Amino acid sequence: MAYKPSPRPRFDSATHIPYAGVTQHLWGDEESGLVADWCYVSTDKIHQLVLGLPPGAAFRHSTEYKTIFAADELYYVLSGEMALANPATGEVQVAKMGESFFFRKDTWHHGFNIGTTPLRVLEILAPPPSQGSCGEYALNQPDLEKRIYSQENILCRWPTALNEVRDGDSIQVLRDGDINWRLEGDTQELLVGILVSTEHLTVAKGCLLPGQNTPLRSHSGDQSIYVLDGILNIRVPDSEGQKWFEVHPADGFYLPEGVTYQFFNGLDTPARFIFGVAPDYREAKN
Repeated sequence: MAYKPSPRPRFDSATHIPYAGVTQHLWGDEESGLVADWCYVSTDKIHQLVLGLPPGAAFRHSTEYKTIFAADELYYVLSGEMALANPATGEVQVAKMGESFFFRKDTWHHGFNIGTTPLRVLEILAPPPSQGSCGEYALNQPDLEKRIYSQENILCRWPTALNEVRDGDSIQVLRDGDINWRLEGDTQELLVGILVSTEHLTVAKGCLLPGQNTPLRSHSGDQSIYVLDGILNIRVPDSEGQKWFEVHPADGFYLPEGVTYQFFNGLDTPARFIFGVAPDYREAKN
C-alpha cells in the first residue's frame, strides 16, 4: 500500500473538538501493521492524535511507512499496556495506563499492545507533519538492515549494567515520580505537572478541583488539550463567536498561539486533562 499522509485538521480560532467529530485515519500496510488514528489537531506548530491497537497487535515499519521522525514525541497511555521498542538498538520500554514515553528526533520506534484490552495512546509531537517532520521525512531515511528487540550485551551483567544502559536509552518512560509539578496563577489556582519541556514542545497534566478556576492565560505557541475525566469548561473572552465551551472526556480543544483563555470546573468532581504547547509554553508577549 503506497504511503498516504495522515489528515491535518486545522482551525483558525479556539475550537472545541468533540470525540464524535474527530477525524479518523487508518495507516500502514501488511508489513508495518495497520493502526487506527483519531486525529484531533495538526497545525503548523503542533500535532495531536490518539492511536489504537487491539490486544496482540503491533505497528512496526515498512518501506512505505517508516517510523522515524524529525520531532519530539510524547506518548501517554490512556488505556491498556504498551511496549515501545527501538529496533535499531534493541531497547524495549513498557508503560501502563497513566504513564508516558518520550523520545526525540531520529528515534526508530515500534509499538506493541502487550495487554489483554484495547490500547489507546495519546500522541503529541512537534515540529508537526506540516513542517515535513513525519511521513515525508521518514521516506527519505535509510531502512534498517536488521531489526532487534533485545539488548544482548547486558546478559550476565544485569543489574550491574543498569546505569550504563539507562544513560544510553533513546526512549524515556515517565511515571508519577518523573513529573515536575508547579502551581500556576496569581494565587496558585492550577496544579500543572510537566511531563516534557524542550525547545520544540511542552506537554503537561492539569487538574482543576471542584469550583476552581484559573486567571486569564495565554502561551507563545499553539495549544492542544485532551480531557481525561471530569468536565473542563473553557472561556475564551476575546473570541468573535462562542466564548464558553464545555469539554467532556475524550474531547479535544485547540487554542491558537497568543489567545487568552480561562479554565473553570463547576462540578463536584475534579477535571483532569493533558495539554501540549508548541513551540513555547511561556506566557505570550503582548
